[in-house]
Amino acid sequence: MKQPVQIDTSFITLGQMLKEEAIISSGGQAKWFLRETKVLVNGEPDDRRGRKLYPGDTIEVEANGSFFIRSNRTETTD
Repeated sequence: MKQPVQIDTSFITLGQMLKEEAIISSGGQAKWFLRETKVLVNGEPDDRRGRKLYPGDTIEVEANGSFFIRSNRTETTD
């Protein structure tokens, strides 16, 4: 089952998402973690800690589960 990751901004980076979900304990670990662990973003391998993740994106982290990005922002029209 995919776990939702709620964001209040237009995007979150892959490194930030890993930290928010307590997969890593600090942002400095992201580079090492992504070198050693298979991560799929929307079904494609990705190892860039700065990869921007937007609402609707799905992330699979080997041995840690599946996640999807969901926005807390409400769209307003003028």
